[in-house]
This record gives sequence, structure tokens and C-alpha cells, in this order.
Amino acid sequence: MQLKTLASRGGFEPRQMASSLRQHNYRLYFSGQLVSVAGTWMQTVAQSFLVLGLTHSGTQLGLVTAVRFLPMFLFGPLGGLIADRMPKLRVMYITQSLQGLLAAAFSVLVGTHSIEMWMVYVLALMLGCVNVFDNPTRQAFISEMVSPADLRNAVTLNSVSINMARIFGAALGGVIAAALGLALCFACNALSFAAVLISLAAMRKSELFPARRVERRKRQVREGLSYVRSTPELIVPLIMIAVIGTLAWEFPVTLPLMARNIFHGGPGAYGVMGSVMGLGAVVGGLVAAARPRPRTRALCVAAIGWGIAILAASAAPNLPLELAALVFVGYGSITFNSFAKTTLQLAAAPSMRGRVMALWAVAWLGSTPIGGPIIGWVGQHAGARWGLVIGGAAALLCGLAALPALSRIDRRAMAAAEADAADLAETTAEATAEAAEAPALAARALARHQPTRT
Repeated sequence: MQLKTLASRGGFEPRQMASSLRQHNYRLYFSGQLVSVAGTWMQTVAQSFLVLGLTHSGTQLGLVTAVRFLPMFLFGPLGGLIADRMPKLRVMYITQSLQGLLAAAFSVLVGTHSIEMWMVYVLALMLGCVNVFDNPTRQAFISEMVSPADLRNAVTLNSVSINMARIFGAALGGVIAAALGLALCFACNALSFAAVLISLAAMRKSELFPARRVERRKRQVREGLSYVRSTPELIVPLIMIAVIGTLAWEFPVTLPLMARNIFHGGPGAYGVMGSVMGLGAVVGGLVAAARPRPRTRALCVAAIGWGIAILAASAAPNLPLELAALVFVGYGSITFNSFAKTTLQLAAAPSMRGRVMALWAVAWLGSTPIGGPIIGWVGQHAGARWGLVIGGAAALLCGLAALPALSRIDRRAMAAAEADAADLAETTAEATAEAAEAPALAARALARHQPTRT
């Protein structure tokens, strides 16, 4: 009984660490994502050093990252609406195939030495347009592969798979880029999308939990925005995510600059930094996956801890200490991100989930067009360390500022749960009393109807 009470209050429950993997469809999806995201991290390493090799500019690196996420910033809610309207499997077949073709185009252009900077911008923009529809669809599809009881665990393990793939993808991408050339990294990414397509084709459609598709009508995007605005459990976390996503989640800009300008390394050093950060994220994700549903204010605690870790990474005097700090940066990143996505997924109505997760993508990824150039410019002109300082301070201060509001939400939720429990206990007591009185009432009724002896 005490163990159940501890778990209900957010304790650690190792048996729940991989509960969602018991379901066939999610197990397939998890495996496909491991392969595909490893390829994506190989491309991330290659693209960063492609841009630095062509321009030698941290500002340009930030601008390329911004261009990739600009469509998400502008049209993210539309992508969420499509995720709510369309069959998610069909959308993912299209988006995953298109991403593979764009990676192949990168590989051919780099391999033939035809690549120019304007081509990088165009391909990054096209990839961003595909992600407008792919990202919210993938996030919302998780709830259709697992039962409601396993949704929180599946959301967290999805983040774990991304960071497990980062460990191998970033390290392997750094080795391949340094030894065999950048083109092969893009080619490996193009091939990796086949893993997701195969996993989707092998799913058992009868074991899915499809959400009711939203019928087409006017002003549905505005409806989603109004819904989020009127729901404190959604709007407060989304504001946190937007601020932190803008200034802290810019590691594709800050880490290459740290590797090259501070520690005088190349793609290999950046790959190791990404892998170490991924290792910390995997550990953090497994710990988060073993916890029952956290309280909402846990998001603030995660933001504060993550901010402190980023500030420590900004001050590391040498590469070994930087790698040690990045373990905790990775741990904090997945803890914050998994708590954020879990909070939004569980607080959103099923018919709004696609639009809510699209707003998460706008806040977390679509904010890069603002933050990427800012952090890139700061890293280029003030020093790479200052890019990390800005991100760490933003996470720390944002967590402190939002703590009172999310604590009030927790108190209201606990009060409502206690009231429901009290109502249930009262109803149960009344039913028990009525059941206890039933035999006596039946006996009296029977006695009234017995014939009187004379």
C-alpha cells in the first residue's frame, strides 16, 4: 500500500520504465525511430560543418538553423490541424519519404562539389516545410499506438529513442565526416528513413487507438488557439517552452562553435559532445519514464536544474570538463522536454491534441528563427560561451518565474481530486448503508403483507 501511495505521488517505479514497449505497434515505431533519428544526427553534424566550411560564420550557421524552422514558426498550427483531420499513418508515409529525398539531394550536391550556400538555404527551407506536417503528426500519433495508461511512458520513451540515436548518430557522423567526407553522412540519413517506413507498414492496424478525426469547418486553427489560451494547464507550460526553446535549445549553433572556437576541434569533437549530451539524456529519459505522472510544477524544477547545467557547461575550462557538464545538460534537456510534452498531451482533449502539439512544435522548434540568429551572432561576436550563458540564464529564470503559477495549478488539481474522492466515499457509504438496511426493510414489508391470525 505504501508503494502504491509513493508511486501516486510521483515515486520511482522501475517496472514502468518500458511499459509501452509491450505493445507491438509502439515497439515497431520505437525501433524505426532509433535508426532514422541516428541518421538525422549524422546529417546535423555534417550540415553544421558544411556551413562553417562554406562561410566560417556563426551567424550564418544560426541563420540556416532559423530558415529550417521558419515554416514551423509561421504555419505550425496549420500542420496541427492537418494532424487532427487526416489519417496520421498516411501523412507520415508522405512526410518521411520527402525527408529521405531531401537528404539524398544534399548527398548528391555535396558529393559532386556542386553545393553552394543558397542551395543549403533552399534545402533547409524545404525540410522545414515538410516538418510543419510531420512533427505534430508524429507527436499526436503516439497516443494512437498505446493505451491511455501507457501514454506518458510512450511520450518519454520517444524522447529517449531520439537521444539514444543521438549517441550513435552524432559520434558516427563526426567520424564519417572527418574520415570519409560530409556527403556520406547525408546519404546514410537518406537511407535511414526506410526504417520508419518499414515500421509503419508492419503495424497491426487493428491494435491502433485512432482518435476521432476532426471534421472540416471554418476557424479551427483559431479554435485551437482559443482553447489553449483559456486552459492554464496548457498556456503556462507553452510560454515556458517558447522562452526556453528560443534561447536555450540552440545547441546545433552553440556546440559547433564551442568545438571549433573554444576547444579547437572539428566534426569529431562536436560529434563526441553531441553523443555525451545524448548519453545524459538517455539516463534522464529512463528515470523520467519510470515515474508516474509528475506534478505540473515538476516542469519548473526541471527548467531550473537544466539552466544550472547549461551555465556550468558555459564555464568549463577544458574539453573533459565540458563533456562532464554536457552529461547533465542532456539529462536536464530530456527531463524538461518529456515533462512538457507529457503535461500538454494529458491536459489536451483528444480532438485538440494535434493542434496543441503543433503549438508545442511552434514554441520549441519554431522559435529557432528568432533564437538561432541571435545566439549565432552572440557566439560569433561575443564568444561561444556567451551563447550558452544566455540559454542557461533563460531556463533558470523561466523556471523560477513560472513556479508560483504551476504550484497553484497543482493545488487546484489536488483539491479537485480530494473532492472527487470525498464524493465517491460518501456515495459508497450511502450505498453500503442502503444495502445494510435492505434486509430489514424487506422483512418489515413482508410482515405487513402476512395475513393476521384470528
